[in-house]
Amino acid sequence: MILLTGGAGYIGSHMLFELLTANYEVVVLDNLCNSNMTAINRVQQMTGKACHFVEGDIRDAGCLTDLFNQYAIDAVLHFAGLKSVGESVAQPLRYFDNNITGSLVLLKAMQSAQVKRIVFSSSATVYGDPAELPITESTPTSMPTNPYGYTKLAVEQMMMQLVDSDPSWSVAALRYFNPVGAHSSGQIGEDPKGIPNNLLPYIAQVAVGRLQQLSVFGADYNTPDGTGVRDYIHVVDLVKGHLAALTYITANLGYHIWNLGTGEGYSVLDMVRAFEKANNIDIPYKLEPRRAGDIAACYADPNKAIAELNWQAELGLEQMMADTWHWQRTNPHGYS
Repeated sequence: MILLTGGAGYIGSHMLFELLTANYEVVVLDNLCNSNMTAINRVQQMTGKACHFVEGDIRDAGCLTDLFNQYAIDAVLHFAGLKSVGESVAQPLRYFDNNITGSLVLLKAMQSAQVKRIVFSSSATVYGDPAELPITESTPTSMPTNPYGYTKLAVEQMMMQLVDSDPSWSVAALRYFNPVGAHSSGQIGEDPKGIPNNLLPYIAQVAVGRLQQLSVFGADYNTPDGTGVRDYIHVVDLVKGHLAALTYITANLGYHIWNLGTGEGYSVLDMVRAFEKANNIDIPYKLEPRRAGDIAACYADPNKAIAELNWQAELGLEQMMADTWHWQRTNPHGYS
């Protein structure tokens, strides 16, 4: 049985779909602070399979103790966490408490229950502002440019030292780049609360009429068109990478790191044009000053995951755009 923390969220709900489709038994733990129970219900309807759901917080040690006592957990997929770069700059203590303290409480509960397999949802932000591109797993981590990235690096380092102290642990840290898109059914997708912090949901909300225009933060970076360049990966490809990592750490003890990305970098304006072309919609935008915590460019070298996990991203930019718009058009106000 798999414990899926944050399983009602954007990536977590897509992970739940893949797990249930692959016939895993799943317990979802989510406090629903940035997610919606509708996503869980829709995944169960889509797959025709049920999961166990616990509404609770990873910082609640008693809740975790009860959960591990009640269910025969074999491994944990850990997605629970706050994830907005901009919000983390404004509210660093909230991010430290939720992402770092929450992960520490989870690891302690796992150790008490003798559950020593975990796949951690990390981030390419642990590389800071990289000196060279593309980014490989041997690229040195550095002080991230924002508190969100710092929380991911801190949790990685905790887990790395935990494995050093007890080699019977099996840990995967998946450093992924920029998840986008939605399930092709249009039933589950990204539903941010308030004004979106990520690019593609913002574009989609402009397209559906919820927002007037896109704000493009920074047009003076050292990139081909001056806007930030990122490696965008379809969320369905991303969660399939987690399944591959889970299989790998089942057979291989130790601490393992993989980048999950496509290896292609696209600028903000590339993404605007791709969305317009795929969906035949004009996206008005305005160039704004740079946003605190952002860097010029970041894209992956995914070859280690290709070689060791037999996994690689298959869904291209056009599919990302089509699936995003299908989700947003079908659910103009998200799950509400």
